[in-house]
Amino acid sequence: MSVFKSDTPSRSNWAIPSLLLIIIAGLLGGAYYLWPRFEWEPPQITLIPDVDVLGVAPMEIVVSDQGAGLKSVTATLTSGGAEHTLASEQYAEPVSEKKITVVLSSKLTGVKEGPAVLRVSARDRSLWNSFRGNETVIQRNVTIDITPPTLELVADDRYVNFGGVGVIVYKASADTAMSGVRIGDYFFPGYAGQIKGHPDHFLVLFAHPYNVPADAKATLVATDKAGNARETRLVYELKNVKYRKSTLSISDNFIQSKMAPLLNDAGARQGTPQEVFVRVNKGLRKENEDKIAAITKQSTPSMLWKGAFTQLSNSKVEANFADARTYTYNNETIDHAYHLGYDLSVTKQYPVEAANSGTVTFAGDLGIYGNAVILDHGLGLFTLYGHLSSIDVKAGDAIKQRQILGKTGETGLAVGDHLHYGVYLHGIAILPVEWWDQKWINDNIQPKLEGQSGVAIAKFQAPKAPRKTVRKRRR
Repeated sequence: MSVFKSDTPSRSNWAIPSLLLIIIAGLLGGAYYLWPRFEWEPPQITLIPDVDVLGVAPMEIVVSDQGAGLKSVTATLTSGGAEHTLASEQYAEPVSEKKITVVLSSKLTGVKEGPAVLRVSARDRSLWNSFRGNETVIQRNVTIDITPPTLELVADDRYVNFGGVGVIVYKASADTAMSGVRIGDYFFPGYAGQIKGHPDHFLVLFAHPYNVPADAKATLVATDKAGNARETRLVYELKNVKYRKSTLSISDNFIQSKMAPLLNDAGARQGTPQEVFVRVNKGLRKENEDKIAAITKQSTPSMLWKGAFTQLSNSKVEANFADARTYTYNNETIDHAYHLGYDLSVTKQYPVEAANSGTVTFAGDLGIYGNAVILDHGLGLFTLYGHLSSIDVKAGDAIKQRQILGKTGETGLAVGDHLHYGVYLHGIAILPVEWWDQKWINDNIQPKLEGQSGVAIAKFQAPKAPRKTVRKRRR
């Protein structure tokens, strides 16, 4: 009987390698799927503000995890042996970032001032660490402070021009982190070390802006590191300053020759004359004014000027501050804007003098204001010189009063050769004329710098009663 050996492998010989391949593929597939779930990067925690003192101000806890996502966040405050829960959140689905605002004033009931421990923990949904996930814990020794700083008004102003400046002196407690005057959307910070004989007193120049309602109230405020605030309402009589209203008719020639070239984007120059005008008068104007505001909010914390500011010599005022302008095209109103300075004219390319001593903080092209120079005079006070035909100074230069900055011209939106002169205080345009008045400075600023009390200044500024005439009896 013959025995034949088959060349075909038995099924059992094929089954074992196939099964191994299936198992390996399954393991690799499972590892590929599960591996990201085993990431070991812990969550990130950020506290805003990141301070060592807590008060009534809100605190924001920002937690993020770019891996498996957040699973839970907990924040507690331990004080006097008692633990207070500030936040506790669990997430059913992965969360990549979470912002939790904690209003401490509603959480600190019964908590006394003094030392405490702040603890914030965040855990992600990773399978790492025996399926418990990664955890980040921040623990800080903090101080609870819920007492606001103190304020003492030393000298104020009885009268403030609408659109003009008031000057006050005050004293704030040592824990004060920020102080100054707030009115509307504007804030004017105070400066220490300016008052003769009183290094702990603060001086603040503040405006009652032209674009803030006359019935708005200015408030002296002080805030400490913990966010506790103290406020004192300022009382003064607002002197009415009547600002002009004018209507200007815009021509095609003005739009094409003066306005369109100011647009750097060639595409923006296309469109109807009205569209081009609005792009410049509204869009570019806002861009320029935002830049001026940013520049004039960064001031030297000391006085760089002395005495009254000077008007451009031999000049005539052609346009006024806060002139509310209405622009018409073909007898239709197309836009509105405020003129935030004085237009001063003499002769063509007349030398432009610095109104007072200071530092050049900007020199260059400023859109609708053309070639311009901005001087920082300290304590938040700035002057702007626009439409120049040439500039003779550069940023950083120290300038003396009446030093030549350049020459008048017709750059920007100037119609005819003149100087646009503006005065700014912490980003807001203010009434220039009072700074030309030595008496106003003598009455409102100088006595406060010399450390005179508010009572003495009030007596000095009080209207003088007419003297009685004593008639001699005839004999």
